Amino acid sequence: MAHTIADLETRLNDPLLLDGGAPLVHDAMQLFESVMAHLERGDIRAARRDEHGTWHAVPWVKRAILLGFRIGHVQSMASSAPFSFLDKHTFPTREFRADNHVRIVPGGSTVRRGAYLAANVVCMPPMYINVGAYVGRGTMVDSHALVGSCAQIGERVHLSAAAQIGGVLEPINASPVVIEDDVIVGGNCGVYEGTVVRSRAVLGAGVILTRGTPVYDLVNETVHRATADQPLIIPEGAVVVPGARRVSSAFGEAQGLSLQTPVIVKYRDDKTDAATALEAWLR
Repeated sequence: MAHTIADLETRLNDPLLLDGGAPLVHDAMQLFESVMAHLERGDIRAARRDEHGTWHAVPWVKRAILLGFRIGHVQSMASSAPFSFLDKHTFPTREFRADNHVRIVPGGSTVRRGAYLAANVVCMPPMYINVGAYVGRGTMVDSHALVGSCAQIGERVHLSAAAQIGGVLEPINASPVVIEDDVIVGGNCGVYEGTVVRSRAVLGAGVILTRGTPVYDLVNETVHRATADQPLIIPEGAVVVPGARRVSSAFGEAQGLSLQTPVIVKYRDDKTDAATALEAWLR
């Protein structure tokens, strides 16, 4: 039975669907398979941006992914020696064909089922993209980079080596990390807990962003923080580097301690663009 997106949304918006005491619907596998197919085509996403630029989780999509874990059973997914995998049978690795126009360089990379990769995405080994993630056109996912479950990556983004983009499945109303278009994420960066990095921002190597991280803006002399109803948001075009702030307690001062904190040192300009222009040649 084919399911329209509207039908899937209606069926999967039932809050009892994943309740431990509620029986699963008889066509649970068909619902799950339909959602996976739509995710991989980019027809639906696990998060959306509204007309005001605010990102929201799409709970029914995340509920479908969780349904796959509930109805799946662990089985061997061995491909060839020496590699051997055990996972829920509902979440095999995704297979690609030439007409997907995605370049996956040999060397141990994995894309899990239910992830969307647009045309001209480049995957350098070894990297990992989890279920529900969205990766936009022309983005490069460099070696040892991680794109977490349901994370949203825009177009022409560069995720440098060992960058970690956090994901979230539960709670289903929690928004995943969002990296908007034309962002440069430096090596060994970590972006977690629903942080939104606006378009054209640059995160220098080693920047760590979490919900509890204050980001000091030297240009505008302000501090960017998450609030009770809003994640940490890095402004458009901000250039963020690792910094430090002095510990103000008597003991901290006596020991000369400081805490790591990200600092916005400038906003993207022609000089910044020239330094990152060569990225396009790698696509």
